[in-house]
Amino acid sequence: MANVKEILDESSFSNTISSLPLSTLAVIYFHAPWAAPCKQMSTILAALASTYTPQSPVVFLALNAEELPDISEQYDVTAVPYIVLQKAGKQLETISGSDAAKVRNLVEKYAGAGNGEAGKLGLPPAQTVTKPAQPVGENSTGTSSGGKSMAGYAPSASEQKTAPEYSSGGGESKEELFKRLGELVKAAPVMLFMKGTPSAPQCGFSRQTVSLLREKGIRYGFFNILADDEVRQGLKEFADWPTFPQLWVDGELVGGLDIVREEFENNADFLEEYSVNAKKNTGGHAAPSAQAQTA
Repeated sequence: MANVKEILDESSFSNTISSLPLSTLAVIYFHAPWAAPCKQMSTILAALASTYTPQSPVVFLALNAEELPDISEQYDVTAVPYIVLQKAGKQLETISGSDAAKVRNLVEKYAGAGNGEAGKLGLPPAQTVTKPAQPVGENSTGTSSGGKSMAGYAPSASEQKTAPEYSSGGGESKEELFKRLGELVKAAPVMLFMKGTPSAPQCGFSRQTVSLLREKGIRYGFFNILADDEVRQGLKEFADWPTFPQLWVDGELVGGLDIVREEFENNADFLEEYSVNAKKNTGGHAAPSAQAQTA
């Protein structure tokens, strides 16, 4: 029977994908050890994989989304568990969440059914449903994921705001975007560009950075990059830094989680002037009306 192969580095992933026959379906599963829903999805995929033989036209690959951030960015992974179905280098479907029935239906749609033992292994039966008519004017994404819309990650009414005066309705030129980014990175003396919000991080790196800043008692503003895709993509080029989170201090990029952690370890006074215990600095930074709310 087939099993789920854990991919540990980028070269292994690249070699595995490039060696697949064009007719073979790749089930690419992004997970994180801290995310409880991933434990359920791992069990689901292991059971589903066991219904296929090693000769079946399907392979199951598992990747730690945090350990392989470049691949996660390549596949636009914004939350886990997240599954991509790919064949001949083309993405066919994406699945966000741990819906076992949806996973089974789509794998069987593109790879055929397994050996018929799925029900005995605890997987739900394949579903046959009729898709309701799409309302006039509603766009179809062509994917099965309900979590791909960036608007879905905007803070709720009760959530801390994310530098609202610097959000855009879109359609900016590159020059306009870079001008907005130049203002945004100075919206607070310490600015964190992260996936999600401090109370609900959407990736482990963002979660760890928030925890570190809280542990050190640092006051900071934040921007949820999942709520504004222009900022998310544009800041990579503006900062010449391809991944998130990003920490900025007085408009200058410090770096990601690893660099921030090293700075705290090597310099006991790092960001001390921005801690809740520091004397209030009355000059030099953006005016309160131009700052993101601090966490």
